Amino acid sequence: MRPFRLLPVVLALALPLAAAAQQITVSAAASLTDAFKEIGPKFEAARPGATVRFNFAASGVLLQQIGQGAPVDVFASADQETMNRGAEQKLIDTATRKNFVSNSLVLIEPAKDGAGVKSVQDLAGASVKKIAVGKTATVPVGRYTKQVLDGANLWTALEPKFVQADSVRQVLDYVSRGEVEAGFVYRTDAAVAGDKVKIVLSPSGSSPVTYPIAVVAESRQKALAGDFLKFLASDAAQEVLTRYGFGKP
Repeated sequence: MRPFRLLPVVLALALPLAAAAQQITVSAAASLTDAFKEIGPKFEAARPGATVRFNFAASGVLLQQIGQGAPVDVFASADQETMNRGAEQKLIDTATRKNFVSNSLVLIEPAKDGAGVKSVQDLAGASVKKIAVGKTATVPVGRYTKQVLDGANLWTALEPKFVQADSVRQVLDYVSRGEVEAGFVYRTDAAVAGDKVKIVLSPSGSSPVTYPIAVVAESRQKALAGDFLKFLASDAAQEVLTRYGFGKP
């Protein structure tokens, strides 16, 4: 009779392990927050018993976390440079890497009482006192911004006005709250802000904004992580990504 008395205890111990075995953590660029939060439940519905957890931040910060041993299964970056670093540091499974969406850089200002910016050159005017930009070391949108302003020979001249942000969503928050006169974000972020911000223009001069995704090299759930990557190509996931303004890679 003893084995039968032990059975409930064995099951109680095994169930948490089984649940953990069906869980993945996806570290994704901050600009993917809203779309991925909607895609997550759809993935779980398509894979009964599976759970997906999300960790959103600037791409460079997420890569640092993975390098420091954070238990992550999938990494989605807002730029190629950060994913390239991940490959160089052998933090991702390069065989699984692929581009899955595209975006575009936009210059925005507060919808209410804006400075009336019409061009990047206007950012040098007296009416623009503060400009929110992503930190170039860790935030991809900051690097795209620098490419644009370098091309217009404005980066150095505008540096005293910069308010450094830890993510593209922080740039969006600064502009939405009217704490700065202008900022550079992705078109999808501006759309999320609704009537709080106004898109001034889509500047040229930056490299294409394409998002790569890959399974993390140290993932213990590579099969399920791979399934998540495949799910992003499904009609259900593509409908969400398109609705949030993301384009084809």
